[in-house]
Amino acid sequence: MKAVALTRYLPIEDPESLVDVTLPDPRPSGRDLLVRVHAVSVNPVDTKQRAPSSKIETQPRVLGWDAAGTVAATGSEVTLFKPGDDVYYAGDISRPGSNSELQLVDERIVGSKPRSMDFVHAAAIPLTAITAWEAFFDRMKIDVDGAQRGATLLIIGGAGGVGSIGIQLAKIAGLSVIATASRPESATWIKELGADRVIDHSRPMRPQLEALGMKHVDYIANFNDTDLHWQAICDLIRPQGTIVSIVASRGALAQDALRAKSATLCWEAMFTRPRLALPDMIEQHRLLVRVGGWIDAGRIRGTLRETLSPINATNMRTAHRRIESGAMIGKLVVAGWH
Repeated sequence: MKAVALTRYLPIEDPESLVDVTLPDPRPSGRDLLVRVHAVSVNPVDTKQRAPSSKIETQPRVLGWDAAGTVAATGSEVTLFKPGDDVYYAGDISRPGSNSELQLVDERIVGSKPRSMDFVHAAAIPLTAITAWEAFFDRMKIDVDGAQRGATLLIIGGAGGVGSIGIQLAKIAGLSVIATASRPESATWIKELGADRVIDHSRPMRPQLEALGMKHVDYIANFNDTDLHWQAICDLIRPQGTIVSIVASRGALAQDALRAKSATLCWEAMFTRPRLALPDMIEQHRLLVRVGGWIDAGRIRGTLRETLSPINATNMRTAHRRIESGAMIGKLVVAGWH
């Protein structure tokens, strides 16, 4: 099968950072699906996994953890899907990724592709939907069916991939969403997605929040630079409020302000369940099915903003450069094999 892989961890400007390779076709067993990949989305996790280091792989390593495709074959224990089913998923970071014509993925972290979306648009959804869902509904314990209706949620980094779907999930749960954007085009985008208020995270956020008549917010979801915004996060969360972050800190984070408020801090890493084979990993299947239903019902819109074709090393390097620029709005997908 064709694939895009690496053996050395190099700057993306180096043509050897991602290369075209041919690898043996994998064979499914157990609860694995063998998926014929039609489209893949590129995320910050891809660039972080490719970040320059001295490590050398003895065999080509395939990145990519966001895909849509068709089930080509199944392992002997599969019960949720059959060959010919169209699916979408984010996969497992501890296994070979989706930048290949064929990929093995556990059925418990796979959902049926939304019927109203083609493969390109569907590939933009899984990783960000899983991340935002788990951040809000599993980590912060917000009720997806609206028990906290009217509560305020500040999303820092609203225009990125996770923020773009997170705004929509938060509105389904009935929250009042304040989302941040630092450019006019990203502010326009998050308003279109349903944000109730927009503030600029490149400027002090407290004066902007107070101008909206708020002193604190009930929940904060940080989808941007944790270290950069930490002081503001501690300041803006209400006493006994809840914070979630998906971005690892570069240094120690002072906790005294949160302790004084008895505030809760949660971390979200969407690969935790599959990487550790947790007993509840099927929750990712269930949430992808529910998100797909909302997409088909018109309650969630797609977040695709840019497409490259075909899937090859040249286009993957371009996609990585776009992600590393830090200026992405929504999602970027690479589609089709030639």
